[in-house]
Amino acid sequence: AEQAVAVAGGIIGGILLFMLIGITAYLLWKKFCHLLSYEKLTSPVKTTNANATFQHQSTSEIQLKSTSRSRSVPFIIPPTLHGRDWINLTNEEQVQEDSDPYMIPQDGPRSSFHSLAGAYVVGTINPELYKFSEDKSETDFPEGNIGRLWFSIEYEQESERLLVSLIKVRKLQPPAESCSPFVKIYLLPDERSYLQSKTKRRTLNPQFDENFVFQVSSKMLLQRTLKFLVYHVDKQKKHHLLGQVIFPLKNETLTGDNKLVIWRDLEKENLEPPSEYGDIQFSLSYNDYLGRLTVVVLRARGLKLQEESHAVSVYVKVSLMNHNKLVKSKKTAAVLGSPNPVYNETFSFKADQTELDTASLSLSVLQNIKGEKTHLLGRVVVGPFMYTRGKELEHWNEMISKPKELVKRWHTLCHST
Repeated sequence: AEQAVAVAGGIIGGILLFMLIGITAYLLWKKFCHLLSYEKLTSPVKTTNANATFQHQSTSEIQLKSTSRSRSVPFIIPPTLHGRDWINLTNEEQVQEDSDPYMIPQDGPRSSFHSLAGAYVVGTINPELYKFSEDKSETDFPEGNIGRLWFSIEYEQESERLLVSLIKVRKLQPPAESCSPFVKIYLLPDERSYLQSKTKRRTLNPQFDENFVFQVSSKMLLQRTLKFLVYHVDKQKKHHLLGQVIFPLKNETLTGDNKLVIWRDLEKENLEPPSEYGDIQFSLSYNDYLGRLTVVVLRARGLKLQEESHAVSVYVKVSLMNHNKLVKSKKTAAVLGSPNPVYNETFSFKADQTELDTASLSLSVLQNIKGEKTHLLGRVVVGPFMYTRGKELEHWNEMISKPKELVKRWHTLCHST
């Protein structure tokens, strides 16, 4: 009997020892699996001690150790969401088809190591793609810039009011060291009346934040042009024009729900008196790679209209010629009743580089009155030495010497053909 008891005790002891070894091996295997999954998750980030790192440092502290700004951030699905089927979200509500008891928030702190165990990386996120683009309008000023003006516009349909907010001007270039600027605002073609801002003392970067109202019908709105004149007042109370901004309204969508904030660089006003038949300003550019000639018709001034009324419309006809034969012509939109129309319209023509020695551009300013024949107000031709001289030839040659760059100039209109 004693021998039987001893044998039974030995067998039970062996079984218990085997079970202890098995449990120990299972726990070691589970821990090894956890460590392996943790190393996979954190491979993009350099760490030395997994447990210590996740228990004593936040995720943001770990990311600061990254040597490269553009290093990818792992995008991870938690283990509790594996295999779940999600349907489309509407009205910013998260909806899941089946309830998940593991999604219930648990009280008390949980280590980052425990929350990441069993998760896996499904992709990476590049932080560079989610940076807000910097506003460079107050830092990037081209060479020769004489100032930049910010304003906003909106239109109230019911009251037929154009609301103009003068915001600020930056980097003014006054004739003297001190500068006391103010702004006059016109709604062209009416140049007899204007609204004026307050004068800002001793600053090259005035902040105005002033609101102005123009009464204009919705039918005439798109025919109008805003004109901003920036002046400097010297110690003798004399006004010096520093620059201007011309802004046509025809290309804008103006509603009460759409407030446009805009900035434009100041331009120097042509202070010379208009020529006999008026002047026209336009830009030329040639892209030698595409073989494309671009013309930007900007504005005209001092036109001799037969009568100044809204029945008179003025437009510009741009014609590409080759050996004095018409290749193609295009027209701007008509501006009603103004001797100083503003267009800001761009036209492109196909022109091979080998044709530039025999091609030319003709810009004709035409007046149209209802029920009457179209009347030529003036014309200018720019092109190579074969057709032009003086400023017209210089403009053409400068365009060729500066490919892909817009070259802007004023030209005198004439009646000769």
